[in-house]
Amino acid sequence: MTALVQARTPDAVAAVRLRSGLSYWTSGYRTMLRWHLVGLRMWLSLLVVIQVLAGVGFVLGMSLFVHPIPPIVALFVSTGVPVVNLLMVGLFLGPQLVADQKIQQSFDFIQALPIPRTASAAAWYTVTLVAGIPAVVVSLLVAVARYHLALSISVAVVPAVLLTCFAGTMLGYALAYAIPNPMTTRLITQLLVFSVFGFTPILFRVSQMPHWLGVVNWWLPFRHMAQIVRASLTDGLVSGVTTSYVIVTAWAIVCAVLSARALGRRP
Repeated sequence: MTALVQARTPDAVAAVRLRSGLSYWTSGYRTMLRWHLVGLRMWLSLLVVIQVLAGVGFVLGMSLFVHPIPPIVALFVSTGVPVVNLLMVGLFLGPQLVADQKIQQSFDFIQALPIPRTASAAAWYTVTLVAGIPAVVVSLLVAVARYHLALSISVAVVPAVLLTCFAGTMLGYALAYAIPNPMTTRLITQLLVFSVFGFTPILFRVSQMPHWLGVVNWWLPFRHMAQIVRASLTDGLVSGVTTSYVIVTAWAIVCAVLSARALGRRP
């Protein structure tokens, strides 16, 4: 028995090396990125266009409700729309795609692929950025042209955008993988869309909400996502940005842990 173990030891070590390390992770990332892009090849361009239209629609549509729209209202709406664009794919579309995979019985096959979980998550995160960032740029350009805004864009826009998109993607991951029933996932996603757009201070000041609802939103990530993005696009409009970064980061970590536990550990 000892001789047999010793004979197999080099092969076992080689196999472990092949299934670990940076090259293994990078290969898995590229594989899953191609998988997502090929799977969405007919829809990715359309998805980007829809994202752009949705962002521009939010920016221009608000002036139809309030005319003339006050500059501060236009500024809040215009700097909140990028958050909506960054959440649209990772938080709202992602769980529904996973629900479809479960219904079509392709979910187990995808999860059985010899790909690190983190590489798969990073690949989907990349797709959410590809789909969201063009809409963010176009929406801001339209807002500046329509409302003559004087934005003060700082280098903080990079970590703000990356963290907001990552937290939204991880929240969508947790929702998709922690809930076994695909119909329940879809219903919760639809409820989340309604709740985020209607009852979180992304496009308006938190002072416009009832006090109790503002307190609830302080514990949720969406208000703080708007805070960090808005702070990177304006000067002196928001405060407490450090706290917002901490809360959004905490939500991203917690959701990543929840989704990892739901999926189980892979050797």
